This record gives sequence, C-alpha cells and structure tokens, in this order.
Amino acid sequence: MDKIVILTGAGISAESGLGTFRGAGGLWENQRIEDVATPEGFARDPQMVIDFYNMRRGKHREVQPNAAHLALAHLQASYPGEVVIVTQNVDRLHERGGASAVIHMHGVLDALLCNACGHRWGWPFERRLDLATACPRCADAPTRPDVVWFGEMPYHMEEIEAHLTGCDLFVAIGTSGQVYPAAGFVRAADQAGADTLEINLEASAVRSDFARAIIGPASQTVPAWVDALLRHRV
Repeated sequence: MDKIVILTGAGISAESGLGTFRGAGGLWENQRIEDVATPEGFARDPQMVIDFYNMRRGKHREVQPNAAHLALAHLQASYPGEVVIVTQNVDRLHERGGASAVIHMHGVLDALLCNACGHRWGWPFERRLDLATACPRCADAPTRPDVVWFGEMPYHMEEIEAHLTGCDLFVAIGTSGQVYPAAGFVRAADQAGADTLEINLEASAVRSDFARAIIGPASQTVPAWVDALLRHRV
C-alpha cells in the first residue's frame, strides 16, 4: 500500500486559536526570538523565558483541535496504507484530535528537559513552570521546556529522513517554507520519487518545489482533500 508522509506547521493550529510565528499577532510580535527561544536567552534571563512558555502552555489549555486535525486522524485510521504525521508544532492538537504516533520534530510543551543531564519528563499543561522546578534525576534547576530552540537540531531527523525516502506522497500543511531542515523535506521526497502536495492558506516560500498545491484555510481544505483521497483509495 502507498505511504503518505504529512508535515504540519503552525498554520494548521492557527484556526484553533494558536498564533503563528510571523506577521501581525504572531508569537514573536512582542518578543525577540533571541530572548525567549534560544539557549542564550534562557541562560541570560530564565524567568522571562519561563514566563513566556507558561503563557503559551496556558493558551494550549484553552484551545481544541479543529477540522483539519480531525481529518488527518480520520485519514490515519481509514487509509489502507501508512500515514505518518510529522509536525513542527509543539502543541498536542494532533493527538487530541485522535492521531497516533505523531513525530514532534520541535518537541512538545507538556514536557521538560534538564540542561545539566539531558533527562526528559512529562509536565502537564495544568502545572506551572518556575525557577525552582528541578530535574527529578539530578536536581538541577532551573529547567527548560522540552522544545527545540533556534540554533538547535530538531528531534527524530534520522527517522523522518527514512520516512521521506520511502514515501509515495509527501504533503505539507500550514508551513511557511522558511525554516530548515523542514523546508527541505519536499526536495528529499521528490528526489525519492514521491508525489508532492502543498496545502496552505497562501503559497509558501518553497511552493515551486511542490508538484501541486491547494490554497485555502486548513479547516476547509484538509477535510475536503482527505475525503477525496479516501474515496479514490478505499
């Protein structure tokens, strides 16, 4: 059976009420990336970083998966082949929408990472993070969210690359095409012989690398695409 690899970005969660990274109203509109999303920023002012991520974590408790998340979960459950979801998002909306085995290449907001020993552990959205939050393994504090910051290597790259070279269809949904290595996934899939599709509110920075595109809000375009695909393949 055919294998589909789907990459999702901030655009798929925007309609649930989570801000994208760029533009008016974006996550970084009132914050410098260097202050809140780099190891250097955390070393310089951990309280500012913790406050920023507590705000983000609080926002995630308020939102729900939208029709696009639900449609991808339905595709995973109903497609006769394999459907792999890779996300740049640190939210859990795919899982809350019913998807399974989601690959979070930029980490997740409901987990923490120890700077000293590298230990990772879950930290529910309901619990606040503060300067005294210590690693349960080595007791080092303060600890940081288990998210990939600018300048750091994304997680699970070997696994993702293996999926890309073995897929028949690669789909990017709600991505800007400005952040690498994710922006280069389409070329890797294309070189491996896969069909490529972009689904986006507007053309991404790498639109020309895709064989075709569907333009429009994810909550409308993704369910329609999934329905059409399942009618054709199931």
